[in-house]
Amino acid sequence: MPRPTATQLVYGSATVFLSTLAMLLLSQTQTGIGVAVIALAGLGLGLLVAMTVPMPGLARVARRAGGSTSATDGPAPLRAVPAPTERLPRQRARARVGERTR
Repeated sequence: MPRPTATQLVYGSATVFLSTLAMLLLSQTQTGIGVAVIALAGLGLGLLVAMTVPMPGLARVARRAGGSTSATDGPAPLRAVPAPTERLPRQRARARVGERTR
């Protein structure tokens, strides 16, 4: 599981604080159980918000792979899978590392 980014931590923390404050003010609860329930609800909401904030690396990977970023673009084109005997460019580069040059 990837570590949360600073943006995710900020959004999650702000959501916890603001949603808990709003729920406490709107409910006007004064019991300990009510405050605990609202605090747990705020923590859950903050966790949900933090985990749904898009991670910046995933968007870059999707663009680099040629994936569709818009719903109107349609599905991403299918790519041909190389045959097992073919070498991928990275594998060819690794194979050349051991070669001697004259």
